[in-house]
This record gives sequence, C-alpha cells and structure tokens, in this order.
Amino acid sequence: MIYMPDAFHETERDALHGLIEAYGFATLISPDATEPTITHLPLLLERARGAQGTLIGHVARANPHWRTLQERPAVVAVFHGPHAYVSPSWYGVQPSVPTWNYAVVHAAGSARVLHDPKALAEITNRLVEAFENPRPQPWRMQLPTDFRDRMLGAIVGFEIEISQLSGKFKLSQNRSLDDRRRVVTALEAGNAAEKELAALMRARVVHEP
Repeated sequence: MIYMPDAFHETERDALHGLIEAYGFATLISPDATEPTITHLPLLLERARGAQGTLIGHVARANPHWRTLQERPAVVAVFHGPHAYVSPSWYGVQPSVPTWNYAVVHAAGSARVLHDPKALAEITNRLVEAFENPRPQPWRMQLPTDFRDRMLGAIVGFEIEISQLSGKFKLSQNRSLDDRRRVVTALEAGNAAEKELAALMRARVVHEP
C-alpha cells in the first residue's frame, strides 16, 4: 500500500499510461511473506489490452524471478517519473520547509510467463523498436539466426494484465497557485530532471491565465 493523500492521488488513466510510456524502466516486485523478489527492467504498455492495459517484458533465464512469477503470479510494477528537490526559498508564503516533488505509477496485476520462441521474438523486437526508433540511426535486429536463437533461449518473457492502476503525483498541490508557479519557475532554471518535473507541473497543476 502506498501513502496517498487525496491532493496527490492521480486517477486519470491517460496521465498514468502516459507516465508509463515516458518512463518505462520499471521496478518489478513480487510480494513474499519473507522477502520480496525485485527486478529492474524496461516494460512496454499495451493500452488496449485489458481493462487497464497490459505490460510486456522479459528477464534473463538465469534470473529466478521468472519462476516466482510462474508460481505466484501476483506482481506490482513501479514506474518512476520526474522528481526533484523543492527549496522553501522558492515559496512566497513563509515559514516553510523543504520537500521533494515526484510522480510515480503503480501497476498491479497477474503475470503470465512466456517460453514460446515466437512470443519472445515479438517481445524483443518491440522493445528494440520502442527504444531505437527515436534515434537518428536506429539499430535493427538483423542477427545471424543461430546467434538470435541462442539469445532468445537465454530469456523468459512475460505479460502482466493490469488489474489495478494508481498514481501519486506530488506536485505542490497543497501549496497556493502562486507558490506552484514559483516552484515551476525555479525548476525551469535547473537541470534536465528539474525541467522535466517543471513541464509535468505546468501540465497538471499550474494553469496559466
């Protein structure tokens, strides 16, 4: 369970799906009575499959997490969006204290493990296309057949039909509109990560006249 003040609870599905697609490197967590199993990996979202969408990905066959998914399919994928420190010196209302603004999405569902070579080839092709296509000269999977087959034999695929989708977008909603604008202005003068957070705040919680 995630601590979720009402002000920060994001329920708009397009916003949640958008964050997953923009920040697809996830933390995959299989709960356990003693110790959770955790893997960090890229996942792709299929918006139209299932009521909340479906995630696809793969792990190394040497990674025991796939056996956990097979035995206990319940799983949560956590997607971390932009985040940054917020200085109280940016606020117009004083006294104030520091905080951290961020956006995350939790996608819970049931995993189905995939071993079929055709399914594995499709998953890997789609992952490559998703991350290569934005590049000026995309790399294509034109590999020797025996090498490709060995590589596919070294992974296990899976898909997760999302049953519960929740987002926490902590974007200064508990501050005045003037303070939110001050935070955005300060973040826009910062590094790349801070600029990303500023853009999200402008889209979600700062409405210019």
